[in-house]
Amino acid sequence: MDTVVSILIFLVAVVLSSSLARLSPIPIPLPLVQIALGVLITAVTDLGVTLQPDVFFLLFLPPLLFLDGWRIPKEGLFRDKDTILELALGLVVFTVIGVGFFIHWMIPAMPLAVAFALAAIVSPTDPIAVSAIASKVPIPNRMMHLLEGESLLNDASGLVCMRFAVAAALTHRFSLPEAFGTFLWLSIGGIFIGVAVTWLVTQAKYWMARFVGEETGAQILVSLLIPFGAYLVAEHFHCSGILSAVAAGITMSYVEQSGQVLAVTRVRRNAVWETMQFALNGIIFVLLGEQLPQIVDGATKVVRETGHHDPVWILIYVLAINAALAALRFVWSWVSLRYNLFVAKRKGLTVKLSIGRLVAAMSVAGVRGTITLAGVLSLPLSMPDWSPFPARDLAICLAAGVIIVSLIVASIFLPIFLKNVEVPPEPSHQEEEDHARIVAAEAAIKAIERGQHDLSQGRSDVDLYASVGTRLMELYRQRIDGRSKTGAEADLVKKAEDVERQLRLAALRAERDEIFRLARARRLSDETVRKLVREIDLQETRILAV
Repeated sequence: MDTVVSILIFLVAVVLSSSLARLSPIPIPLPLVQIALGVLITAVTDLGVTLQPDVFFLLFLPPLLFLDGWRIPKEGLFRDKDTILELALGLVVFTVIGVGFFIHWMIPAMPLAVAFALAAIVSPTDPIAVSAIASKVPIPNRMMHLLEGESLLNDASGLVCMRFAVAAALTHRFSLPEAFGTFLWLSIGGIFIGVAVTWLVTQAKYWMARFVGEETGAQILVSLLIPFGAYLVAEHFHCSGILSAVAAGITMSYVEQSGQVLAVTRVRRNAVWETMQFALNGIIFVLLGEQLPQIVDGATKVVRETGHHDPVWILIYVLAINAALAALRFVWSWVSLRYNLFVAKRKGLTVKLSIGRLVAAMSVAGVRGTITLAGVLSLPLSMPDWSPFPARDLAICLAAGVIIVSLIVASIFLPIFLKNVEVPPEPSHQEEEDHARIVAAEAAIKAIERGQHDLSQGRSDVDLYASVGTRLMELYRQRIDGRSKTGAEADLVKKAEDVERQLRLAALRAERDEIFRLARARRLSDETVRKLVREIDLQETRILAV
């Protein structure tokens, strides 16, 4: 019962955090508000939440990584794959080695393996937090795609490095050849299992739907279970459940292109996943705030073991680690950008960039978030001999401090560095979008003609079918004519489409207001109101998505 009450309290805090962040006169990152609410919960209640690392890891990481893989733009991922791999793999290893030795030198009481584990934990970045921070000065699309791709892959690489470091801390041994072989098994096996589980489950789901029909609730539940299934199967075969969840999400995005899922299932499933993502991200940060006082107490004891009796040294450690992370990221980004510009020049390409500001923006954009927190909270509670895991509370406290400070630094400096920054433009997709709309409209006209012919066979009201079909086909012919024009005519068509869009939105909102007025006057049943409002909502969503 206490566990259920704690979960409900955390969920209420997540809901309140969103409203408080919006009401704030200054832009405050949502995770900071959630952490503050967690501290407040501890101050007024005594929930006594005890985290089981393995359970925490299983509940939070698979769905979040799966969703990242599912939704990341694949075109940008493959176009900038070289740069993304440099950041997601090379920078992670660079960070783990550099920051790991730095932490151990700064805090000798923390064993080197634990220092490497902490460095691996703080290496993954969180583009969602960066996007929220930069809402006043939007991040250029090309840069955001780089951050998203980096985050997707460095989540996996950072957590896999953490796994090696924790294993070394538990066994007191580390072999580079053995680690490399294990890494290959973990990565290749995890990716294969993630792809296989997703493909097999979705094929079985489509096969069942063809014979017994599609149940929306069941389809949504299956999508929620896939990341957990991929993670558990991979862990059973001693592969990387993290990479398996990411691979499952990427595979899901390709499997979905078959179009075998009903439209209503997609609409409802997107809503469920967005709610789940918001809740999981929020609970993690609220939970951090709830655990923070206890973590700080434990970290203070470890700091005293280093010879420093003033708890302010925790803040000094956090600032030093953040500075080291930013410095390594700056160096790596500068070298990587210079190399890419050199390659582009060799190919005869001329790229105009604000190198200094762009590298500075990339350095502060390395905000740590959900994955870092989930990873550090999953550190083992004890060693094989049941003695406490060395410096666990200090590692958690330092990771939490890195998250908070990185959020504050990014919220202050990222908008400054991004102001009028020049990056390579995103390629325009307008031509291929127009072509796709024309081809789709032509297919729709053919389908209407076939349907009109089939439905009117042997009927006396053939003129009715002809009239309705002609009216529908005219809408698609207007779309084809509009998308086929170029120059001034195309601009005029687009302007007319914008005007039509605004008028249709105004009309839909007026419809909905009138339906609600009739409902308040008790002139419509609740069932009818829900049906009509949902139809209008779907139409409005479709218009806004265009």
